[in-house]
Amino acid sequence: MMTFNKPAITPEQQLSLLEERGLLIIDRPRALAFLQSVSFFRLTPYMRPFQKNTQHNFIDGTGFRQLADLYDFDRRLRLLVIDAIERAEVAIRGHISNHMGTNYGSHWYLEPLYFKNKAQHDRLLEEIKRKQDNELRDYHRECSRIEKLNTDSARKAQLKQKRQQESYARHYALTYQTPELMPNWAMVEEITLGTLSHLYKNLSKDSDKKAIARGLGLEAPILESWLHTLTIVRNICAHHSRLWNRELGIKPATPKSKRIVWPNYLQKGNAALHTRAAVILPILQHFMKHCAPHASWKQRLIELFSEFPNIHLPAMGLPEHWQQDSFWQN
Repeated sequence: MMTFNKPAITPEQQLSLLEERGLLIIDRPRALAFLQSVSFFRLTPYMRPFQKNTQHNFIDGTGFRQLADLYDFDRRLRLLVIDAIERAEVAIRGHISNHMGTNYGSHWYLEPLYFKNKAQHDRLLEEIKRKQDNELRDYHRECSRIEKLNTDSARKAQLKQKRQQESYARHYALTYQTPELMPNWAMVEEITLGTLSHLYKNLSKDSDKKAIARGLGLEAPILESWLHTLTIVRNICAHHSRLWNRELGIKPATPKSKRIVWPNYLQKGNAALHTRAAVILPILQHFMKHCAPHASWKQRLIELFSEFPNIHLPAMGLPEHWQQDSFWQN
């Protein structure tokens, strides 16, 4: 183990360090403004493809603009990805709520018989109760502040009523005594995507999982796998982390049924294609086709790659001319 002794340096010193390592900086004020907005540390992963040794020296001819372009491409790719995930997530929540609620009642999820694993079911209930308790605590704190306002009691009551309506979790806790927890359609909107993924995986009846997946044009094992994938990718995007050449820690399931359209380049070839953006993008396009068929997401994705023609496709697991695959041309 070593002792860390690297000093903190200013953005101006950071630019000088990059120049010492061989990076071409033509517009120094612009590069400085970029480093002041995007930290040197955040930009570091985007430098690595352009560096030639462990001393972080740059390949001859590499310019600051190339780093900035790669960073901008990745940022805009994340925005497109999170847009598609939001639509897919909302649709999955709706399909689970509609199927389970209409078949088993408004509070079906309170019953252990609908779940395979009791411990996971208990964690689900704890999360919902914690959500309601937190909202209730916040409401009472807000009411205490309202009571201190210099206004009449009618106005105070009006403000309290508005605060109650700001969250269904607090509205339910303040309005209903039994059942203790909110109904199915509110529950699926309150839990995180990760918890939603665990909920679907933990459903006890295969027939329910199949019905939900069928509504999204999928088979149950594929939806289970892709839900887990969406959770991981969403967390990457939500934390503004690098996505363009990220290798996922998991391998999303590949559709085997001919009913599920899938890119030809993912049905054969290098297994590494199945853990990078190459597999994320068609997963999202599948959901977009079923959840938002009139959206222009696919076109915006292709246009983004056209705007940045120098992006290294193999780092994303994408073959040359991937857009010409029948999956994307359909």
